[in-house]
Parts: sequence; structure tokens; C-alpha cells
Amino acid sequence: MLDRFGVTYRIFASSLDEAQARAEGIALEQTVEIPRDVVPAGYIEDVILGRVANVAPEGEGVFEAHITYSLDSVGHEFPQLLNVIFGNSSIQKGLKVIGLTTCAELEKRFPGPRFGAQGVRALTGRKTGGFVCPVIKPQGSTSERLAELCYLTASAGADIIKEDHGLANQHLATFKERVPLLAKAVSHANDERASEGDITRALYFPNLGGHGDQLRDFAMYAKDSGAGGVLIIPGLYGFDAINRLARDPDFGLPIMAHPSHLGPYVLSPDTGYSHAMMFGTLMRLAGADISIFPNVGGRFGFSTEECTDIANACSDLKGYSKPILPSPGGGMSVERMGEMRKMYGDDAVYLLGGGLLRYGDNIGEAIKKMREALQTL
Repeated sequence: MLDRFGVTYRIFASSLDEAQARAEGIALEQTVEIPRDVVPAGYIEDVILGRVANVAPEGEGVFEAHITYSLDSVGHEFPQLLNVIFGNSSIQKGLKVIGLTTCAELEKRFPGPRFGAQGVRALTGRKTGGFVCPVIKPQGSTSERLAELCYLTASAGADIIKEDHGLANQHLATFKERVPLLAKAVSHANDERASEGDITRALYFPNLGGHGDQLRDFAMYAKDSGAGGVLIIPGLYGFDAINRLARDPDFGLPIMAHPSHLGPYVLSPDTGYSHAMMFGTLMRLAGADISIFPNVGGRFGFSTEECTDIANACSDLKGYSKPILPSPGGGMSVERMGEMRKMYGDDAVYLLGGGLLRYGDNIGEAIKKMREALQTL
């Protein structure tokens, strides 16, 4: 019999008995989806059926339930894994996924990120310190202007240059037109840095737009054009899009995940996923190397606790697979970099977008200020 993995649910109920009954219902719903009294004896009942391992009070009207599942109910495809974790039960009120307990077989089938935090550090040559990540925007700009911003930020010492998630495949700067130009601009800046003795280099991450069936073609085009990684929006293209690329032997570049369209999964206090589960555990599980999320104090309203939980889920050495890099952003400023470093430490990718544009053609000075702030306690 294969090992089983576990999912921890937060159940909102009036009593322990009600929570226990709801947990038993989840175990059925997520696997066999038939009444308990008609579950066939033998293999289906003994292996396939979810098992309620424990239900315990967490607070007033709140309970934690731990349910285990067989890998036989999952198979080898990532969408079905998510379907078992939180399929039909996601449509129920008063239920939230807050944790995952792995097993050896699960980690074998879904090995997670190809690079992880240390792999990205090796690719950039940034041996210590936080990663400076300017966001190239806005949409509506020409490819030439976007390339100029790439060059200015890369020349100033940026580590990861990320396209804005709003840059997709619009006619003013189509994907296949702009990506070679932006990659060339970053490459040129890297050559200049190397000639000055800089051992670090910037990685350019274009946003993969287009239709779902174009995603791999666009990713390979980005690689062939000199990109150092890619940005994917799992809320639009699915977590399997990340998983497929992370495991593709012909691709082999780091993947950054963007939170667009994922808000409804986490914002309700009593449905969906916990922040840590969505932006930490699931991103690692899918194979992302960097997970972007809104920082506390920005325009999105995540709390300090929620952001800390996300960062811990990304970087916990005891967590699923290789640790990945948390990437806080969203309405941040150069002035907040020191404060953010105290919160997240060195193993984080610090995003700054619109605030950088206030510097105009002196945007490189802002990059240098970010670097100074991340190096100063």
C-alpha cells in the first residue's frame, strides 16, 4: 500500500460532534463522493476512501481536522492532486485548507521547484543579501521603452527584472516582439557589469501571456531569446502550468508565480485556503521557485501575520521540497526596503514597480538605494 498524505482543514462548526461529522463528509466528498453506507468493502474502503485522522478544537466554533488520502486517488497529474486536496469541498461554506503533510511518494511524484532559493541565488551570483527586483511597466509602453528600463535597472545592479503581469501579448508590445529586445538589453547590461568585475548578473523574467495552449511555446521562445526565467499567473493558467514547466527537461529555467486572480481563494476568513497554504505550500508543490504576494502596508490589505506565514511556508526547511523565495511587493517604496528586510531577511525577492517610475531616467539610482537599504540593518 502506498504512503498516504494529509490535508489539514479548518472547520467552522457549533460543536465537536458537528465538526467530526463534517470531517467524515469531507473524506467522502474528496474521494469516493458516495454515501458512506454504499462504499464498497475492500480496496475502495481500505485505500481510496479518505480517513479522518483527528478532529480537535482550535477556538470558539473553530476546529482542525486532519484527513489522509492515498496517492492511488491522485495518480500522477497535478490537477487531480488539487482535486483531492480541495475539490467539491471548496464549494462548501465554513471550510478552509490550512496545511499539507507530505509523504515520500507524494514528493517523488511531485518534486516541486527545479531551482528553489539556493538555485536562484546561484544563477544570479548574489551570494548573500536580498534580491532587488524592479517591475518593468506599464502596459501601453513600446517594446523599445521597456527595453530601456530593463537596461537602466540591470546596469544599476538589479538581480531579477520582472515584467509586469499586465504585459501579455498586446499589439503595442507583442510577446515575440518585446522579449528578444528586453533580453538583449539585460544581456548588454550584464556584459558591462562583468567587464567592471561584478560577479553578479541580472535575470530577465518575461510574463507568459497568450492562450493556454501557447504557454510552453512562449516559454521556450523566451528561453531561446535569452530570458533567465519566466513569470506565470497560476490564477489564470492553472497551477499545472507551473508544474509542467518545472518538470520539463527542455525548459530548465526558474519560475516566478504571480498572485493575480487568486485573491478570492484566500480573502474569506472561513472559506478557501490560508495565505500560507496558497502562496507558500501550493507554490512549492506546483514547482514555483519564487512566489509573489502583497506585502503588509500596501494597497491590498494583507496583515503582518499573513505575510509572515507566507514567507515561513516558502522558506521552512522542514516544508515541502526545496525552500523557495518569498517575494513581497504591491505599493512598496524604496524607503520601506529596510523595514521589509527586517521582516523577511535576506532570502527574499523585493519587488518595486510603480514607485521606481517616479525616478524617470534616474531609475538606476533607485535600484542602488534599494541595494543599500537591503544591505543595512
